Amino acid sequence: MNGKNEIIREFEYFIGPQHPGITGNFSIKLKAKGDVILEAEARPGYLHRGFEKLMEQRHWIKNVPMVCRICVPDPDPNEVLYAMGVEELAGLEVPERAQWIRVMVLEMSRIQAHLSYLGGISGALGLYTAPQWMTGDRDYLLDRFEELTGARVYHIYTTPGGVRRDLPEGFEDRLRETLDYIEKRLTDYYRLIFDNPVFQKRTIGVGTMDPDWAIENGVTGPNLRACGIKADVRIDDPYLVYDQIEFEVPTETGCDMFSRAMIRFQEIQQSINIVRQVLDRMPKGPFLNKPGNPLMWRVPAGDVYVRVESSKGEFGYYIVSDGGVKPYRVHVRGPSMTHGIHVIETLLVGQRVADVSPIMFSLDICPPDIDR
Repeated sequence: MNGKNEIIREFEYFIGPQHPGITGNFSIKLKAKGDVILEAEARPGYLHRGFEKLMEQRHWIKNVPMVCRICVPDPDPNEVLYAMGVEELAGLEVPERAQWIRVMVLEMSRIQAHLSYLGGISGALGLYTAPQWMTGDRDYLLDRFEELTGARVYHIYTTPGGVRRDLPEGFEDRLRETLDYIEKRLTDYYRLIFDNPVFQKRTIGVGTMDPDWAIENGVTGPNLRACGIKADVRIDDPYLVYDQIEFEVPTETGCDMFSRAMIRFQEIQQSINIVRQVLDRMPKGPFLNKPGNPLMWRVPAGDVYVRVESSKGEFGYYIVSDGGVKPYRVHVRGPSMTHGIHVIETLLVGQRVADVSPIMFSLDICPPDIDR
């Protein structure tokens, strides 16, 4: 009872799997006293599942259309990871032009994923103008993906040995125009979201995590950089041609929802700069080194671990080959397994029910990465 001898009851809440405040098909069971959360239990498993075992039943090339579904909002890191792992096992050399194109695609995917993120966290706080803007502006990037790959979401573009097709005629100019447009919109985004007193009130000091705790619990990517830790696979363990590109790794020290959103906003500008460098320095030459008949292709026995920096954090693939026409073992290390289970269960304790959805969006959780 409280000071007025009124009984404060404990409740169980179920948010998801079909709920507008959940990032995809996901569920969280909450135990709360009044509207203050006492316990939180993440309940994944409502989306497409079993990717790792499915990949072990298919020819090497047939997994290319599958891996992009492991993280729908940012699919291209999975395509690049799978290709990198297979190439390292097979000793398959990737043409230089294809490596630059892959970087371009990864950063395009990062931009559109961060736009989706900013719209999501803003919408979870009732700032509905932001998701309208972000969805519309993101579509211009999806136009470029459709032009390049033939698809808007599942691109199935990166393949072992390079990329599936070369850049269409005039693509570079149209992509530059899209980047220029998004860059001009950044000022409007900042004023709408980060200068908004309601957004500040709801995010500053909310959902904080200690930097040491974050490291101990496997937090990566923008969520870790929001704790002031400058960790980025593109810098710490360069892949493709990232070591030939100049860019900054933004950090913030608030360790809260506001800082996590600010990191994504700053990374949009950095990714725009990276894509521009790629377009300016793109070499000529072949875009694909075909491995032969893909249905008869045998990858030499061995194992490999590869990793990239996705929009949501460090993504890694462990691939084992026994010398056959199919992978013997594929294991995916995605950031959402950490952020979407232990981290969110810890951060939600002591928060209010109204902050559940914003905190979840602030961590940028991708449910299929957990269900895979």
